[in-house]
Parts: sequence; structure tokens; C-alpha cells
Amino acid sequence: MASIHSVTLEVADLAAAERFYAAFGPGAALQLRLRAADTPTTGFRGFALALTVARPADVDRLVDAAVEAGATALKPAAKSFWGYGGVVRAPDGTIWKVATSAKKDTGPATGRIDEAVLLLGTADVAESRRFYVGHGLTVARSFGKKYVEFAGPSGAVKLALYGRRALAKDLGVPVDGTGSHRLAISGDAGPLDDPDGFAWEAASPVRVH
Repeated sequence: MASIHSVTLEVADLAAAERFYAAFGPGAALQLRLRAADTPTTGFRGFALALTVARPADVDRLVDAAVEAGATALKPAAKSFWGYGGVVRAPDGTIWKVATSAKKDTGPATGRIDEAVLLLGTADVAESRRFYVGHGLTVARSFGKKYVEFAGPSGAVKLALYGRRALAKDLGVPVDGTGSHRLAISGDAGPLDDPDGFAWEAASPVRVH
């Protein structure tokens, strides 16, 4: 079963990004890597990183840490139909979603990230699903042409597909964007480029931030 080993964010200011992610703190859960890049990009880059946590207090802790470190709140932490969550944009432009299915706080923050998911916005969810299944990924959950989540080993970053417009709406940003995704995915399926131009690289040793 193919899976993600690490996620690399390409950033214009490497030192600033390293300071931000050291303060924000989700790097170990994502096997997060950073590298300098100045490839042109504007608007929505077509992806987000989602963190699932146990309690609303954990959402608040992570969202507050991100904002204090320089992130912009796109959706302040609040209750929703599905639970409690918030969305922020890091100084490097990466969008992060932090959420829990719990609506009531039952205690202090645990400091634990239960699940990390890379959300890719696609032009055609069904086509991208076929592409990834053809490259060794296994579907874990699927809601027709709206959402697909792939299985992965315990503790690994999961991959999920949304329609690009639906993902932008969920994150609270305009759908338009051009240029580089500034994202590279390292895993068993690589190297390859998917139908939406997201690049996979061959798995390599991980540098965690």
C-alpha cells in the first residue's frame, strides 16, 4: 500500500518559515520539511494541511500559537455542525485547518495531534481517485465525486481529495490561484505528477520541524 512519508513546503524565506513552524509546532505529526524556493505563485495554491485533535482546547492552543507566530486567521476557531475548528494561513502562504469532532471542552489541551491529512483540491475528484488508485493508494472513505480519503499506516499523513472549489469554500478563501503549488509530497508512489500538477518525490530521509 503506497503512502505519504513526508510533506515538503517550498518557502520564500526559509529562516522565517523555520521560526514559524518551531512556534506553531505541528511538524512532527506531519513529517514536515521545508526548502527554499521562489517559484511564482498567487492566490489559492489548491491544498491545505488539516490537523485533527481531541478537544476544542487543543484547537485553540494550535490556532493561537499560529496567530501569535504570525499566521492570519481565515476562520477563527468556532463551533460548527461537525464540531469545533479554525483555519489559518501561515506567513509562507500554506493554509492550515485545525479541528475536532467534539463541541464541548472536557478538559485542558492534550497537546496531541490525532491525525494529519493533506487535502488536495482537484479539478475532477473521480479522475484523481483513479490516478492514485492506479499508483498503489487504497481508498479508505469515499463520498462519490465530492471527497475521497486514502488509507495509510498508523501515524502517517493521510491523503484526501476535494473538488478545488469545495475546498476553497471550506477554507474560506477565493478559489482563484496561479503558478506553483509550492508543495512536494514524498512517498512510495513517487516520483510522479498528478492530474492537478501536485508533485510526488521518491521517499527520502525526513527532516522534521
